[in-house]
Amino acid sequence: MHFAPDTDEALAFAVALANTVAGASRSGVDELPDPASLTALLDAYSYTGRFDRDEQELAAVRDTRDLLRSIFSMDRDSAVAAVNGMLQDAKALPQLVRHGAYDWHLHATEPQAPLDERVRAEIGLALVDVLRSDEQGRMRLCAAPDCDGVFVDLSRNGSKRFCSVRCGNRMNMVAFRSRGGGDGAGAGGVGAGRAGGDGAGAGGVGVDGAGAGGVGVDGVGAGRASGDGAGADGAGAGRAGVDRKSVAHAQTPGRQ
Repeated sequence: MHFAPDTDEALAFAVALANTVAGASRSGVDELPDPASLTALLDAYSYTGRFDRDEQELAAVRDTRDLLRSIFSMDRDSAVAAVNGMLQDAKALPQLVRHGAYDWHLHATEPQAPLDERVRAEIGLALVDVLRSDEQGRMRLCAAPDCDGVFVDLSRNGSKRFCSVRCGNRMNMVAFRSRGGGDGAGAGGVGAGRAGGDGAGAGGVGVDGAGAGGVGVDGVGAGRASGDGAGADGAGAGRAGVDRKSVAHAQTPGRQ
């Protein structure tokens, strides 16, 4: 699935923001507990413009996070109404801008607008692309019953079920154990080769063959940490969020 580079980046940030809640984060706790943690997230996605770095700004962004998470559970018409509301509330006026090292891309608010307005406008514009392309089905909730994660599946076949390789590995292991051991014995006792995705290592149960870490588009934001294969224990952690095979993020527009 192909969108413009700034849409891909905005979707990656949307997923990263949505998955900072306790039920979806890697740490198991809310990962936006204070203004400093919000600053770290914004820095990872090259946001520019006004930052108040106070509790009021943090609370407004958390409200935006809650709204964003709710859209992942809506039908298409309801999501359209929510996105229109986001753009109206932010007084969005889309225009092409170019600044720093970044080529032409969309901004929809003034740089000095409050942070939550800029976040809603940017994510809202990205969701416009998804909705008008009738691709809302790629916005999904993680299929792991103990995870509240969300993701946007931009892979070619659109078959992702989990927000991360970590969740996919865990559910594959649950299924393996429920079958009483599965077929064949590879390294680590879980059949060699592929068991749930593209390119797991020996005894692999990987999903999508992603490397460690990574939230969002491959190579964007946190990105891949160690390449495309799971390790010998077959449990390589991996992508969480937008699953894109390649994005030339050197050309990806910056944040508002």
